[in-house]
Amino acid sequence: MASIMLDLESLDNTPTSVITQIGAVSFTKDGIINRLQIYVDPESCQERGLTISASTVLWWLKQSDAARKHFETKGDRLAMALTKCTQFFNAELDKDGSVWGNGSDFDNAILRNAYKAVGTEEPWKFWQNACYRTIKSSLKQIPCDPFGTAHVAVDDAEKQARHLIKIAQMTGLPV
Repeated sequence: MASIMLDLESLDNTPTSVITQIGAVSFTKDGIINRLQIYVDPESCQERGLTISASTVLWWLKQSDAARKHFETKGDRLAMALTKCTQFFNAELDKDGSVWGNGSDFDNAILRNAYKAVGTEEPWKFWQNACYRTIKSSLKQIPCDPFGTAHVAVDDAEKQARHLIKIAQMTGLPV
């Protein structure tokens, strides 16, 4: 059963946020299967009514050069980015798999709202939402190993998926 770990980089912390990156990895309890990194044009998000907050922009200014460098990458318009995301989900997510977010009310909700903004349905069912934040908070004794560049969406998604796999292997938690 393949699930997906989702991570977004955004310019707000509400479900209506402008998205700058979509990162996702498909995985099973045995490991990572595939990775997806999509850069999104922030202006195309704003054209669809998505929001930017000053506090989040100021937070980004304090992040590492390696993370901020990704703002230089030209992104796809939101509708095209979501088409690519849908293709990945359709190819990778098993019908009984979960879509994990850090938490499900952040990444999953922002992405669902972006789909709504372009007038299409998200490529997962509401019952597939799962909350990585809850699991990691409940099992703090199982450390998350370093991986990739912080605040690069696909690296964050893979780091979180690796941690969840480790938790599943140590506890028997189904993923």
